Amino acid sequence: MSAATPAVPTVPNLRAERWRLRIRSARDFGRRFSRRADGVVGLVILLVFAVLAIAPQLFVGPLETVTRASGAPLQAPSSAHLFGTDELGRDLLNLTIHGARISMAIGFLATIITIVVGAIIGIVAGFLGGQIDNVLMRFTDFFLVLPTFVLAIILAPVILDVIGADAELLGIRATLLVIVTVIGVTSWAATARIIRSQVLSIRERMFVDRARVIGGGPGHIMRRHILPNVVNLIVANTVLTFAGAVFTETTLSFIGLGDPFQPSWGQILNAAQGSGAPGLGAWWYIAPPAACVVLVILAFTLVGNALDDILNPKSAPRR
Repeated sequence: MSAATPAVPTVPNLRAERWRLRIRSARDFGRRFSRRADGVVGLVILLVFAVLAIAPQLFVGPLETVTRASGAPLQAPSSAHLFGTDELGRDLLNLTIHGARISMAIGFLATIITIVVGAIIGIVAGFLGGQIDNVLMRFTDFFLVLPTFVLAIILAPVILDVIGADAELLGIRATLLVIVTVIGVTSWAATARIIRSQVLSIRERMFVDRARVIGGGPGHIMRRHILPNVVNLIVANTVLTFAGAVFTETTLSFIGLGDPFQPSWGQILNAAQGSGAPGLGAWWYIAPPAACVVLVILAFTLVGNALDDILNPKSAPRR
């Protein structure tokens, strides 16, 4: 009699299993995030501003200019102009909603620069260590102490001369690209420091040693083992960095580095100061853009704190 042929175990589809685990992880994240009232409130506020920034024309029509002003100068809020008008008679509701596009776009682009540069330098310095770490950290310390406003004033004419005053990126003129560059250059150092401190701990763990033993090179280990374990930190830090970028853009535009032809919230506040609105009692010229800045920063902070608690393994409930 011939022996029965043993059954061949089926090999699971690894790709399908990975997707199943990702979906399960996403559902678990969604449940945990929905239990955070602060995070939900912040997310709702951000979604509202994101919609306004993406399609302001749907809500207030095209951007009002000097030749298309719809009211008299410095009119108080009324049924015709809910937020009042500026010194040129332009509707402030129109300017504030269109300003959301510029402020949010600048914050987004500056955050990308900050996170990409900070993450790369932080991971490389933390994993490789030694002389490379020392050089990168001294380089980081130099940028950590750079004064944002002084650097903006110095770099503005240089960048405009290099890229041209009429250049655009994603609809943003060169004068605003100066602000994007300055925020990105002066903000990545703190991110690099934070990520490096986490990488110093991760590189000593057993799975990294195993990757070295089986012949994994530094690039492979950083990409496949280190980066996935700091993604949570990068995500949480990105949200808080976005809030800081919006605030910095507002400040730089307020001191006169904005583009008067593409009003952001900071540029509106700068125009209000230049027209003497505070002394004239035209509070409606100041309140709308200032309230928007406060709401956006508050929303990013709420979402960032919620993400930090959810994505931080130490905050997970014990079973």
